Amino acid sequence: MKRSARLARMKVTSDGEGLVSHAGAELLKELAGHTGLIDAWDAVLVPTYKAMPIHFPGSVLCELAVAIADGADSISDLRVLRGRPDELGEVASDSTAWRVLDRVKIPHLLGLRQGRAAARARAWSAGAAPDLTSELSLDIDATIVIAHSDKELASPTWKRTFGFHPLLCFLDRPEIASGEALAGILRHGGAGSNTAVDHVKVLKLALDNLPEQAQPRKDDPSGPRVVVRSDSAGATHTFAGFCRDEGCAFSFGFPITAPVRDAICSTANAAWAPAIDDEDGAVREGALVTEITDRLDLSSWPVGSRVVVRRERPHPGAQLSLFDVEAGWRHTAFILAGASGTERDERPVALLELRHRPHARVEDRIRQAKAAGLRNLPCKEAAENEAWLECVLAAADLVSWSKLVCFADDPELARCEIDTFRYRVLHLAARLARHGRTVHLRLDRTWSWARQLALAFTRLRAAFA
Repeated sequence: MKRSARLARMKVTSDGEGLVSHAGAELLKELAGHTGLIDAWDAVLVPTYKAMPIHFPGSVLCELAVAIADGADSISDLRVLRGRPDELGEVASDSTAWRVLDRVKIPHLLGLRQGRAAARARAWSAGAAPDLTSELSLDIDATIVIAHSDKELASPTWKRTFGFHPLLCFLDRPEIASGEALAGILRHGGAGSNTAVDHVKVLKLALDNLPEQAQPRKDDPSGPRVVVRSDSAGATHTFAGFCRDEGCAFSFGFPITAPVRDAICSTANAAWAPAIDDEDGAVREGALVTEITDRLDLSSWPVGSRVVVRRERPHPGAQLSLFDVEAGWRHTAFILAGASGTERDERPVALLELRHRPHARVEDRIRQAKAAGLRNLPCKEAAENEAWLECVLAAADLVSWSKLVCFADDPELARCEIDTFRYRVLHLAARLARHGRTVHLRLDRTWSWARQLALAFTRLRAAFA
């Protein structure tokens, strides 16, 4: 018997009814409603209508955020949520979604951001809050977003491409191996790296997006502790001073200039201490740290600033400078200071380096954001793309909050990346059934994560009851 004959036995038709292919998306839609995000965004944009809209703008934008989390990278991908009124309600058409984005102007962005801040406060009250007795880490980094047509603010980039250079800030949440998207600003493709004004702007937006109980209070040692981490693009005197003014500690990558190289070369081998992998002191293989503060002129930096250097044996493929090649080590430096100039952060350099090293996770946050809407800014006008960016940030938040509230005891789901989360949770198949006046969403019982999703709905509703 031919193999091809066995493969063609199944009859395939397109006449199935009552089926739902992305049932897990309803979890995020409910979360957007429970946190008040839909109502907050409605309050911002409904006044722009002359009559009561059929599709409320807050619902449309949250549908976009849910679709983005579900894998959409264009407005036309809303069709995934459309055609299931019993489950998700009536979803706006593509043209309606375009018109809603077109209504968003620069003055409305503040309201959209405030809506996300209020939703974050409600999500934290429902169980998504971090441990405020520990230090909160805010990671800032920029990325290139390619534009394939002429759009407002799109321009040649430093990577010899064409597009945008947005700057983003995430709250590091290591318990779910993810981050909450606090703020992002859209910048033209040629925006520089060491732009202090942009770093100040995105940090201010990020701090405003934190709930009040998590915002730093200058000169109040009993208040929340916040450290702002960045690569060397953030290492400017203006930005460091702003962090200090806002009551935040900072830890920035520090460029290895000629004075820094001289200071490294003049450091005795005995001054290098082993780097560590955790606060218990487990030694990091092949890595050493030292401090070179006393060998540098830091008078123009905030009082109490320290410069720490890590050297390690280069891994295959590492980009090395001529100095690194000659020394046989890969060197990385960073500058740090506490939130107040009255006290210097006297922790051992190994602990300070351990605190700075996880800043590299921001690359994972951006990579996941690009897998959820950031890869493409679909609109022509800058304000519309800013609104799309807010939907991207909201999508990242909804996924993070759902993990914290609904899947905290399941490490496989709480710590997985967005692609895996979609495959296991958001794209789960189900059947819609009616009994009396109740609509039942019957999840595919053969799916490995069906019980976890059913339990997630129960936990979500209990958390906001």
